[in-house]
Amino acid sequence: MRAARVAMSRASLRASWHELGRAIGVAVVPAAVAIAAVFAASPVTSANAAQAAASDPITPAEQLIFMAAHMQGIAPQTELDYTMASPDAKPAGEDRVRVLVTSPNNAKADAQVSDGTGAVPLPNSGLQCNPVIIYFLERDIAEMERLTGGKKRYFQQRLRLALAAGPTIETVRREVDGKPVTAQQIVVQPYLHDPNAARFPEYTGKRYTFLLASAVPGRVVQIRSEVPGANNDFAHPVRVETLSYQAEVRKLAPAPGAPASGPINAPTGAPAKPQANAPADATHASR
Repeated sequence: MRAARVAMSRASLRASWHELGRAIGVAVVPAAVAIAAVFAASPVTSANAAQAAASDPITPAEQLIFMAAHMQGIAPQTELDYTMASPDAKPAGEDRVRVLVTSPNNAKADAQVSDGTGAVPLPNSGLQCNPVIIYFLERDIAEMERLTGGKKRYFQQRLRLALAAGPTIETVRREVDGKPVTAQQIVVQPYLHDPNAARFPEYTGKRYTFLLASAVPGRVVQIRSEVPGANNDFAHPVRVETLSYQAEVRKLAPAPGAPASGPINAPTGAPAKPQANAPADATHASR
């Protein structure tokens, strides 16, 4: 009964990654029910909650992206730096995204995310994943809403369904900071067979690529979205947004009443400039 009540309450809340995380954090709620409650087109009731748990298990792709402990081994006051390459980023089409870990392994899911606009509040409470994933998806879905006039909940649902369909997780070799790493790659096209795709035909072929590696702090090597050119031409995309890992920076905790100190163990050189279509072009400092 308690599980059903919690599932129903989650279903009545707004569609967001935050409710996904909070629901997953309640052990009595099956994870599949939690995700269904967030992204389902209709409310989850006590009658269909059990059915969702049985018929809609969490896929390995969902597990890897949203539920894995990406921040395991990351000490407090460690900053993970990323470059966001986007036609909307200013100046020069790039932005720096920073994730500051404040609890060991981000156990409290309280890492702070900031970009060129300052602190970025995110609906990621309770999620074990690297919050930069939520940052990218929130930004992307907001852009889809703005560009198409569609609704945020709808785009969340399409992405959720694409991941729930069990996409292939491919093992690939990539280079990070001049060193080869083994990574896991997930590619989805949420709108490819969307019955409402006629409302936004230019985005039907949009593709998302998630690249994660256990050897990289925070696991996220790169996340990329691409809108192909005519005839599904990804060689000449009309829009590409890429978030790439750059560095791990260890910071000193400020003394009581004192301003925060500058970083230590920072990279000695400027991080490599990411290429929008490259799968992994980031650098990182040694721990």
